[in-house]
Amino acid sequence: MSNIRITKQFSFETGHALYGYDGKCKNVHGHSYKLSVTVIGKPITNRNDVKYGMVIDFGDLKKIVKEEVVDQFDHATVFNETTPHIELAAELKNRGHHVILVDYQPTSENMVIDFAQRIISRLPDGIELFSLKLQETDTSFAEWFASDNQ
Repeated sequence: MSNIRITKQFSFETGHALYGYDGKCKNVHGHSYKLSVTVIGKPITNRNDVKYGMVIDFGDLKKIVKEEVVDQFDHATVFNETTPHIELAAELKNRGHHVILVDYQPTSENMVIDFAQRIISRLPDGIELFSLKLQETDTSFAEWFASDNQ
């Protein structure tokens, strides 16, 4: 049986700031992110399985990505916990804002690495994460490929 790749796309709104950056992105701002998740595997061949012919049910993939990424990051503001932004994060949290503290600079590049690790940890046996594409604008994106990270 052939390996097949399937892709599901997600959208979410997230704010961030890049501490120490020398451009506009040092200021708190947000993006309408688009995340494309591609997994690879062999379609189920058991005719008695309700998911016969599928690599993974799109609904199952959606549940994983929503729980691990979208529901956590949507309408949140992400800050690097090892910078002075920690003070701003604490103030926002005290005012009831959804803040996520990470141990990395919250660039698209680092976020896509984080997302890959979160998704991989939840995929069922026989299904592998093939790639992620995280778009922060229509013309700017970061990509993660399993083949580049072995």
